[in-house]
Amino acid sequence: MKAMTVRFALAVAGAMLGTALLAGPASAQDTVKIGVTQPLTGAFAASGNYVTEGARLAEEEINKAGGVLGKKIELIVEDNKSNPTEAVATAEKLIVKDKVPVMMGAWSSTLTLAVMPKLEEYKVPMLVETSSSGKITTSGNPYVFRISPTSEMEAKAFTPLFQSLGIKKADFLATNNDFGLGASKEFSEAAQRAGVEIGVKETMDPKATDFSAQLAKIKASGADTLFVTTAVEQITLILKQAKDQQLTARIITTGGSNSPDQLIAQAGEAANGSFHLVFFTPWFPEAVKNPDIARKFVGLWNEKKYNVGGLTEGFRGWDGVHVIFEAIRAAGKAEAEAITKALWDVKVKGVNGDIAFIKQGPAGKESAQNVPSVYLVKIDGGKVVRQ
Repeated sequence: MKAMTVRFALAVAGAMLGTALLAGPASAQDTVKIGVTQPLTGAFAASGNYVTEGARLAEEEINKAGGVLGKKIELIVEDNKSNPTEAVATAEKLIVKDKVPVMMGAWSSTLTLAVMPKLEEYKVPMLVETSSSGKITTSGNPYVFRISPTSEMEAKAFTPLFQSLGIKKADFLATNNDFGLGASKEFSEAAQRAGVEIGVKETMDPKATDFSAQLAKIKASGADTLFVTTAVEQITLILKQAKDQQLTARIITTGGSNSPDQLIAQAGEAANGSFHLVFFTPWFPEAVKNPDIARKFVGLWNEKKYNVGGLTEGFRGWDGVHVIFEAIRAAGKAEAEAITKALWDVKVKGVNGDIAFIKQGPAGKESAQNVPSVYLVKIDGGKVVRQ
C-alpha cells in the first residue's frame, strides 16, 4: 500500500424523571460530558451516523477502562440534520443547556464553519473530526482542533499520482458547499502544477439525485479522469449514472467520505474500476502506522455488527473521542479553558496514525491542525485492493 503521509433519551416527564435519573448509569454530576453534533438525518446521514457509532465505541471502551477524572464520560449527541442553521442550534444547546466543556463535530465543512462563531462566543473547544475546508483552520478561531486533513493536504499527498496514474486531462464534479468547492479548487490547482490539463468543473446540490446534465458535459470533455467530491450517498448514484452514460473516464473520489464497501454493496458493478482516497484502510490494517489500534477498532466495530461500509468514517469518531479524553485527563478538570490548553499538547496513537497538533492561522488566534495519512484504494472485481 502506498501511503502518502502529509501529516465522524428523551427524559421521562413528571415523577418518572427523578426515577430515570437515579436508575441511569450515572447522574449528570457523576459524568464528564462531551458534546457531539453530527448529521444523523438529511443529505449526510450515513456518514454522520458512522462517525457517531465510532464515537460510541470509544465512549464504551474508555468507560470500561475506568473513564476519566474518576468519572465516566458521557456523549451528548445532537442531530444537526445536515443543515447549517440546525448545526448552530445544536452547538448552542450543547454549550448552554447541557453545559458541555468540549465538543466534537460537525462533519461537513459548511456545518463546522457555521458552528465556529459559537465556539468563540462561549470559549468552548471543538474537535473537528471530518471537515476539510482550509478556512476552518485559517480564519483565526483558537477553539478549533482538527484531526482530519485539509483538502490542500489531501491534494498534496495525491500529487505524485498524477504522473504514476498517467493522468493527462481531469474533470471535476463536486458538491456545491465548502467541502466540495474547496476540494475541487485544491485538486485542480495541484493538477495544473503537475502539468495536467483541466477540463470541465461541475457542481451539484448536496441533495441532488440526478447528475445526467453534469455527466453529459463531463463525457463531452473527453478527460481521462474525473475527480468527485461528495458524500457516499451521491457517489453511489454518480457511479451508477456514469456507467449508464458509458462514461469511460477513471473516477477518483476525494475527501475520505466514500465508504468503498458501501459503494460495492449499493453501486454493484458500477463501482468496479473506481479509485478512492481514504484516511483509514480497514481492509489491510497492517498498512497504517498503528496496526494494533486499527485491528482493535475493527474488531469492536464488527462485534457490534455495525455496517462494514462505515469503518472508513467511524474511525473519525473513535479517534476524536480518544483525543478529547486525553485532553481532559491532561487538563485534570472538565473545564473548557483547561481542556483547550491541554489539547495543544495532546499526543494520541490513533487509527489514522499519530495525532498531534500544529498551528495554522493568524498569529495569536491560531487553530490546531493534525497532519494525518492519506491512502489511495481501488475497487476491482467487487473488492477493495491496494494501490
